[in-house]
Amino acid sequence: MSVTIEIATQSKAWEKLPGAEAAVRRAVEAALREECVEEGEIGVMLTDDSGIQALNKSFRATDKATNVLAFPAPKHSGNGPKPIGDIVLAYETLTREAESEGKPALHHLMHLAVHATLHLLGFDHIDDADADTMEARERAILATLDVADPYAWHENAGAMV
Repeated sequence: MSVTIEIATQSKAWEKLPGAEAAVRRAVEAALREECVEEGEIGVMLTDDSGIQALNKSFRATDKATNVLAFPAPKHSGNGPKPIGDIVLAYETLTREAESEGKPALHHLMHLAVHATLHLLGFDHIDDADADTMEARERAILATLDVADPYAWHENAGAMV
């Protein structure tokens, strides 16, 4: 695969989650492989709640932290590697969600990285049909990474399966 994945850590909070960068890389690579993407560039920033809140406010007019943001690149018509887009992940929100759902933080991180990569590739979940399609792709990709179905918790009204 000729895809470049650049990962930058902006917050020292990520030091509390050893293996985070490797997990993100594996997840993004798996999503690209399963979607047959053979070339391009993706940037990933590991930040904290305040960093993602600032981006969320600037780009989505939503003044609150979120777990992940995906910024698809504009269409590329030039030579050289094709930019696919950028992913931003927030440590505190991600780990808080993982804990509340009883999931390993690295598994939740991988899920969010796959989810965001699919957004970069044009998937969305605005309506139920699109959400079903996207969730099915996420489940299939995460299965290749030995990550449990991330939606099982939600589908069972908060009960762990």
